[in-house]
Amino acid sequence: MRSIRIAVASAALLALTACSPQPAPVETSTSTVTITTTVASGLQAPWSIAPTGDGGALISQRDDGKIIELTPSGSTRVAGTVPDVVSGGEAGLNGIALLDDWLYAYHATAEDNRVVRLPVTGTPGSLELGAPETIFAGIPVAANHNGGRIAFGPDGLLYVATGDAGARDRAQDRDYLGGKILRLTAEGDPAPGNPFGTVVYSLGHRNVQGLAWDADGTMWASEFGQDTWDELNRIEPGKNYGWPLHEGIAHADGFVDPVVQWKPEEASPSGIAVIGGTVIVAGLRGERLWVVSTGSPEEAWSMYTGEYGRLRDVVPGPNGTMWVLTNNTDGRGTPRDGDDKLLQMTFPEG
Repeated sequence: MRSIRIAVASAALLALTACSPQPAPVETSTSTVTITTTVASGLQAPWSIAPTGDGGALISQRDDGKIIELTPSGSTRVAGTVPDVVSGGEAGLNGIALLDDWLYAYHATAEDNRVVRLPVTGTPGSLELGAPETIFAGIPVAANHNGGRIAFGPDGLLYVATGDAGARDRAQDRDYLGGKILRLTAEGDPAPGNPFGTVVYSLGHRNVQGLAWDADGTMWASEFGQDTWDELNRIEPGKNYGWPLHEGIAHADGFVDPVVQWKPEEASPSGIAVIGGTVIVAGLRGERLWVVSTGSPEEAWSMYTGEYGRLRDVVPGPNGTMWVLTNNTDGRGTPRDGDDKLLQMTFPEG
């Protein structure tokens, strides 16, 4: 088959007008983005989108472990099922990522969360998955706070977001894999140059579910808070992001403050994408998209509040669009006609 590469797309948003200063991002008009089409419907508890670079994508379904192929012609089919997925609460089949002819997947078992990779064969429209190879295991699993987002960075290395799995104090423990961002080689080994000589890249996280990089190579991550603040963070190697000692902006020595913070009812951020000079954040409980300027993060806007329900993931789509994944069939939302859906949104020019 033709090699599937990491899909990279860019688009320009209209200039954002300054809004209220941090820490109170505000909601504004939806006029800068237009919904052009529903790309796919009838998805069941979808979690992650991996564009295949040919106008298609693979989509993970959390509860049944299925990988759905969106074909270049716009139809959907089951490409395969990741075996040994054990679902319950927020656990199951979570993030996926493509590198060459491999699909990488983060999923729960009865004992742990782990990362596997499966060979992808066939041609677009008839992709198939081979037998999985476990490349990294032993990540704590629980009904809640499983993290689960995975992504290949511009350095070609695999970043894995984990949750604290309910052991909140251990998010500060460098030897505990929960509450961290991990950095691995494609084979699952600790990446060269990691700050502690282990797989750990950053610590002090509660539940990271979004990873993305801007054109300058800056890494961004979205994080669920508890009752006070959700966060958007710039991630640097070896840094401590505070949980559970601090939630939101604390101005505390030795800890990194978030760039933007939101009340959980306005966000509960999951997947993120960097498009042009902005970070797009998908909100679950907040049922909206947040748009954050990478150059002026205080210029944060929200859009589409309540229009499509819970939003789980967002990625750059083909030809300057973005794809947004709804998540109303996961047991916490209210399904609407055709849910769940993959929506395609287009930025106007000029």
